[in-house]
Amino acid sequence: VAVTSKCPVWDNKVDLILSYLKVIHLPKTPEDLVAVTNGFAGLARHRAFGKAAGAIDGCHVRIKPPSGPDGHCYRNRKLFSSIILQAVCDHQGRFLDTYVGWPGSVHDSRVLRHSPLYRSLYPPPGHFILADGGYPCLQHPLPLITPYKRPVRGVGAQRFNWHHSRARSIIERAFGMMKTRFRAIFLQALEVHHTFVPHVITACAILHNICLGADDIMAPEEEDEPEDDVEEDEGGDGLEAVSGAPWRDQLSAEVSALEEAPPDHQYIQ
Repeated sequence: VAVTSKCPVWDNKVDLILSYLKVIHLPKTPEDLVAVTNGFAGLARHRAFGKAAGAIDGCHVRIKPPSGPDGHCYRNRKLFSSIILQAVCDHQGRFLDTYVGWPGSVHDSRVLRHSPLYRSLYPPPGHFILADGGYPCLQHPLPLITPYKRPVRGVGAQRFNWHHSRARSIIERAFGMMKTRFRAIFLQALEVHHTFVPHVITACAILHNICLGADDIMAPEEEDEPEDDVEEDEGGDGLEAVSGAPWRDQLSAEVSALEEAPPDHQYIQ
């Protein structure tokens, strides 16, 4: 079924951009994957993160409140109407995978569970994707490594979280760059029908990748209200999954055994 915005100009431009959908793709060769994993180890400042193959998060895009009985489903926890973009990016902030369309009231972990990525063949065995505390720590079906939950006990766990945050935050920077570049779209409610919003968001994600490929990098503006993590029990929410907590403990032990952070850094605030 064709979805339109009731605006031929919007439709034509977005359809043209969507024809370049192959711009958003997972690493195609072993060499591409090595470049990504080495990049995340560099971001984390620790080679224990040398198997990180991406960073994932959800982003809320403001929309006009839809009319009808389902309109309230789009109101998120910050009380504005939105549609969720789930994305995985590489160490440079280039989107590797996008999944968009769920209403703002849905939690990130549920969006993930219904996305094609959840039961895909990426990342390869032995690799993992970095996620914030709003996701469960998983080993199967999708390997996700999250930080230790607050309150964090022990210097080892705090050290791990510090390195994890340095690497994972690239996805927040990617969202920030895209929102800054297309501020006319993302910094106010989209003036298109809510069923057309996913096409607009995907088009912006494609253009974001094209710009990065041309070394056109834009510093993200600071958001007035940064996203806050909603923590839940690891492996919970009905996920048919195997916990990744032991894997995280192993990585944490590697971080403590192979410390590479600046010697003057204080983990305990």
